[in-house]
Amino acid sequence: MADVRPTLRDVATRAGVSLSTASVVFSGRGPVADTTAQRVRTAARELGYAGPDPRASSLRQGRAGAVGVLVEGRLLHAFRDPFAVAVLDGLAHELDAVPTGMLLLAQPVDDEERLVSQVAGLALDALVFSMCGPADSALVQHAAARRIPMVGTGSPLDPRVHHVRIDEREAQASAVEHLWQLGHRAIAHVTMPLGRGARTRRLGRDDVSRAEVVDARLRAEGFLARAGRSAPLVEAGSADVDGGREAAALLLAADPAPTAIVAQSDLLAAGVLQAAADRGLRVPEDLSVTGFDGLSLPWLDRPLTTVDQRGEEKGRALGRMVAALLAGDTVADVELPAELRPGATTGPPPSRR
Repeated sequence: MADVRPTLRDVATRAGVSLSTASVVFSGRGPVADTTAQRVRTAARELGYAGPDPRASSLRQGRAGAVGVLVEGRLLHAFRDPFAVAVLDGLAHELDAVPTGMLLLAQPVDDEERLVSQVAGLALDALVFSMCGPADSALVQHAAARRIPMVGTGSPLDPRVHHVRIDEREAQASAVEHLWQLGHRAIAHVTMPLGRGARTRRLGRDDVSRAEVVDARLRAEGFLARAGRSAPLVEAGSADVDGGREAAALLLAADPAPTAIVAQSDLLAAGVLQAAADRGLRVPEDLSVTGFDGLSLPWLDRPLTTVDQRGEEKGRALGRMVAALLAGDTVADVELPAELRPGATTGPPPSRR
């Protein structure tokens, strides 16, 4: 026997209010007494009602006309991250052909319940976790209860989420292999924030295994597998240029200092370049630096050696997956290629020159 999904009318009946009053409580678009609103929410919780059916706002088309797209942290950070912008650009290109719109949602790292409450009042056709983040999300259960299809880029780790991935471990290991072939043996690593409360600090292997953020953990594992389990790692307190600069300063203050630093993103690598300049180090003569993402950063004075994961292509793959799910098709996870793109920030170590 199929499960019968509770409706808003069921909630209104149980709470002893009109259907319009219950609707106002969930939409937040009108004044309702606190006691009445609490009665409605209690009834919804008891019935297992997760929120409006995503198709209810547009019965004629059978869709709500909006896809929720989650970005890590504050929205302004997404627009300052060229890789996030590239993914959104590719996603928007494919969704234009559906057609449907994108509703950008900030995914806070420390207040998931607020996000769930926000999404509960929205009619959505699908949910996209556009940037890899924590392995778990309270939003998955909520969306699954509402039968909202979900796609992501490696997280959350849940079989109900369809993914467009790259081989994070192998991709990061390829950067280490490149440096190894150049003759580097003193190789260090700057990771993205591993989870809540991230701060600039040295990491051990146990810290890596406990990391909440999936792609940061996998890239660190790929680095250690090729550079050696004792290679130094530092976590950046933020996934931006300033975070990379602060983390690299900690590494470069060591004695002996590394001859090469592998960063988990191009923005972090740009920060490493700044830290090298702060100490009067030449790149690549004194220090080699690699990034990850494959961005074109015109404000750098030289092309970065980086792992190119083709952000726009990844966004397009997400969009095609959403379109297939909305059409009722069965989809499978997709793995995209990522490859090292040599630039002008790597060369032999000083001892080899």
